[in-house]
Amino acid sequence: MTDVTGVPVDVLRTLFRSDQGGHEQVVICQDRASGLKAVIALHSTALGPALGGTRFYPYASEEEAVADALNLSRGMSYKNAMAGLGHGGGKAVIIGDPDRIKSEELLLAYGRFVASLGGRYVTACDVGTYVADMDVVARECRWTTGRSPENGGAGDSSVLTAFGVFQGMRASAQHLWGDPTLRGRRVGVAGVGKVGRHLVEHLLSDGAEVVVTDVREESVRRITDLHPEVSVAVDTDALIRTEGLDIYAPCALGGALNDDSVPVLTAKVVCGAANNQLAHPGIEKDLADRSVLYAPDYVVNAGGVIQVADELHGFDFDRCKAKATKIFDTTLAIFARAKADGIPPAAAADRIAEQRMADARRH
Repeated sequence: MTDVTGVPVDVLRTLFRSDQGGHEQVVICQDRASGLKAVIALHSTALGPALGGTRFYPYASEEEAVADALNLSRGMSYKNAMAGLGHGGGKAVIIGDPDRIKSEELLLAYGRFVASLGGRYVTACDVGTYVADMDVVARECRWTTGRSPENGGAGDSSVLTAFGVFQGMRASAQHLWGDPTLRGRRVGVAGVGKVGRHLVEHLLSDGAEVVVTDVREESVRRITDLHPEVSVAVDTDALIRTEGLDIYAPCALGGALNDDSVPVLTAKVVCGAANNQLAHPGIEKDLADRSVLYAPDYVVNAGGVIQVADELHGFDFDRCKAKATKIFDTTLAIFARAKADGIPPAAAADRIAEQRMADARRH
């Protein structure tokens, strides 16, 4: 950890809690001139430089921001390991409302902090940051991905993220119903923003019946204007209770699977794009006890990180799509491991990822 001067005691306690996953480095960033307050968390570099996006969000407290950075960066280690990438896990959060405080000066200051890590951390887009923002950050930091094609990047990664989730759904269908098609299956998609809307297209093309919901009416309207056959649920609670739902796809923020939602799920499969879908340890067992097949989020939503990692070597869409297609096989392998070991799929995925990181540390 670097420069903890002036960091509140409760934040320091969060940093050093033993259950936060053994992070290698946490950097507190502050630039008074631009108003930047950020946290960069490096969970592991065993497999290579830490790779993960930058989240720009109005956290209620600095402690909450640190906790989110720690949790998200740990998830990136597992995601990158399962995607077969030569990268460890990292994540950054910028504290504040991006609609109010985001500026060129702030993004450039952030870029300088990332650059100061000398390549140990490679950043990209996340909630609250976009391709245009990464173009600005890249002016100060060459370890920046998610840039526009005009600036040497690959652009929006949501296309491949959705494609990977679709592969995870196909694998789930193969495992549970013996056929990798979604034809005739009823799929509920919660969140039809950047990733969710592309996922809906894949599902409809494969013959699925789709039900959607989103807190933004315009996002739902964009789907239904193009596809009047798509049904709409009034909210996420109504969606997860929808009778006859085969698959539930959380594609918004994390914590979708919790003590309130799991008991009322009607779907037999959960497979979505959202990060950190399990609200707390033990939820995976609750799903298994209800015979709900859970496709681990960090496995099926890895299409985006596959793309941004490829950008470092000269982006090739076909090469990335071929790698994202392998999410189908990876998901099936996790289900097989879970069955063999008598554990939930989330635990099986963790074991495989942890073994890969441990093997890398020994060499």
